Amino acid sequence: MQKEKVLVTGAGGMVGSHMVEVLWNQGLDVVGTYYKPTVDIEEIPSKIRLIQCDVRYWQNVLNIMIEFRPSRIFHLAAQSYPTVSWDQPFATFDTNANGTVSIFESIKFIRKHFDPSYDPVVVVACSSAEYGSSFEKLPAGEKIKESAELLPLHPYGVSKVCQDLLSYQYFANDKIRVIRARIFNTTGARKVNDVCSDFVSRAIKSFKRGDNPCHILVGNLDSHRAIQDCQDLISALLLLSEKGTWGDVYNICAQKTVTGRDIVKAIEKALNTAIVCETDPKLLRPTDEKVIWGDVSKLVQDTGWKQTIALEDTIRAMIEYRMKREG
Repeated sequence: MQKEKVLVTGAGGMVGSHMVEVLWNQGLDVVGTYYKPTVDIEEIPSKIRLIQCDVRYWQNVLNIMIEFRPSRIFHLAAQSYPTVSWDQPFATFDTNANGTVSIFESIKFIRKHFDPSYDPVVVVACSSAEYGSSFEKLPAGEKIKESAELLPLHPYGVSKVCQDLLSYQYFANDKIRVIRARIFNTTGARKVNDVCSDFVSRAIKSFKRGDNPCHILVGNLDSHRAIQDCQDLISALLLLSEKGTWGDVYNICAQKTVTGRDIVKAIEKALNTAIVCETDPKLLRPTDEKVIWGDVSKLVQDTGWKQTIALEDTIRAMIEYRMKREG
């Protein structure tokens, strides 16, 4: 019996690198693409096929799609950092919008020139950053729903709105089986350049210096974020590819919010040491939503998804990973 073929773009990122491993362990025939990876791809087992591919260039994607012909595609490739998008708006839009067009135009090309029946499922990694100012309009304690207005506050968020609406357009006009996943804050062992990984990295450096208490530089500690483990996110993406409604959009989010102070406390517990925080003005963003929290009732109803990993467990795993990797 032939194995199902699955393509994961962005396998050089934190989520994608774990996802190709999960799919391989399920016995599937998986191919991952990467470009300027943010993780050490040497950590991905060599038996998993990885191809360097800049998704901004359609021909690169098309060649892989023609050869591999996946039945499921998880499009995770992106410039995924809001802070970077302020400095690199052109590259952000080129990767996030045009990279998405490359996937869908490749499907259309295969249908036209090779196989009219080609009908893969495409799960597109969109973002909670699309909601932007809509978070501020919510009553206290209320989670944002997929029907909220999209009012992004930085170039990254705007680029993800483009990706989101492009995906819907290809569903509506070309009948491609698309699922749009609006992903909220996610972290894990291989993550870099988010609040959890930055705090963990700074705390470990201070801890190894023998500081007592440890000292770390921080930005805004009062923002509330619902932060999920990447393994819970991967579980949701897989479930959506099997049980989601084509053309629809789903929030994927942790079930409770935490502040930067909560993250610091989790690190203190894992390292068994006190931490003193010093605010660095350079770490404060021009705009910063006070609360980012998503309603996942549609996801739960359609797929039965459940969050299984607590933030404290994620932080502990991140610290263990860094300690082992850095020696």
